[in-house]
Amino acid sequence: MGDAQVIEISQDVLDSSRLTMEQVRVELAISLYNQKRLSIGKARELAGLSLWEFRQYLGQRQIPAHYDIPDLKEDIRTLKKAGRL
Repeated sequence: MGDAQVIEISQDVLDSSRLTMEQVRVELAISLYNQKRLSIGKARELAGLSLWEFRQYLGQRQIPAHYDIPDLKEDIRTLKKAGRL
C-alpha cells in the first residue's frame, strides 16, 4: 500500500452534516463508486466495510453494481494475495 493521505474535516462541518467521520467515509466511497471513479474493491476499502456490507449500502440506495475487467483483475489480485487462487 502507498502512503496514507489525511483529509481534515472540522468538527463544525461534521456537526452540521450530522454525520460521523465513519459515515463521511462511507458517503465518499459510495459517491466515488457511483461516479465510476473507484472500483467496488477500492470503494469498500475506503468505506472500511466488507464487500457484503458495502453491497448492502449500494442496494439500499438502488445503485447498480459495476463490474468490469479492471474489477475482475483486482479481484484476482486480491485472491492471489489471500492465497485463494
